[in-house]
Amino acid sequence: MENQTLSMDILVLEGLKVSPQSSVPAFVLLLLIYVFIMVSNVGLVVLISTERSLHQPMYLLFCNMSINDAFGSTVILPGVLSDMFTPTSERFIHYHDCVLQAFLGHFHAGASHTVLMIMAFDRYVAICSPLRYAAVMTGRTVATLSAAAWASVFFLVLILVGLSVRLSRCRRVVLNPFCDNASLFKLSCESVLANHIYGLGYTAVLLGSSLGSVALTYLKIAIVCLSTKNKSSHSKALQTCASHLAVYIVLLVSGFIIVVLHRFPHLSDHRKLASILLHVIPPSVNAVIYGLQIKAVRIKNP
Repeated sequence: MENQTLSMDILVLEGLKVSPQSSVPAFVLLLLIYVFIMVSNVGLVVLISTERSLHQPMYLLFCNMSINDAFGSTVILPGVLSDMFTPTSERFIHYHDCVLQAFLGHFHAGASHTVLMIMAFDRYVAICSPLRYAAVMTGRTVATLSAAAWASVFFLVLILVGLSVRLSRCRRVVLNPFCDNASLFKLSCESVLANHIYGLGYTAVLLGSSLGSVALTYLKIAIVCLSTKNKSSHSKALQTCASHLAVYIVLLVSGFIIVVLHRFPHLSDHRKLASILLHVIPPSVNAVIYGLQIKAVRIKNP
């Protein structure tokens, strides 16, 4: 009985189906991307921290995203890389490590949305109420909003994963390259109705508030831009908003692709690849977009 209990705590990751000929190129490519993500995002955090001219709310929020991107990639990619040369039957992970990885992966995805919501609010105040910007977006306000963004996601994801942990397990195979909440509750033979209800509610609240706030914010920004005759004001608004919108659209599209692929079981291999790309494409693109914007600011203000 003790051996059986112990064996149920050791799970098998199904992983990606990569041919022996493609293993080395895939490993090298993914490793280079991971190194780029870490170097670029950590570099941006160091640059913003040390450059006094960048100690502004918008760039401090960039720090939030860069830290989150580096953190999210580290949760997933090292494990995927280490499993690439491991036979499928030997890709083991302890149940507790699987739970932790699922929690951290969802925490990263959720924090991406909440931090971007704060960034949308920052752009709204800067463009629609420029005279009040310094009074509204103080350092204390940025710290408070950032803490709220991380804390709200922490508790929501804690409940999400906690509902899966409460279930007994009758399976040992994780049908994914890494652990997520769906992988956890699919290990159980019990009813997972509560998991589905909360999962849908969590997704609706997170995406609904995210989409709603960003759409409302940029609708008001567009109204302000159209109501003023100052063309330079239009140009400045577009420049400051373009990076945020690009980052948000990349995150949204990457997430929706996975949701759509879940509806087609015969495309499970494509879904697995898309789930990895969610932790690869946004962090890579974000670093490039933020880096270019910071470079433009430093050129204008040497």
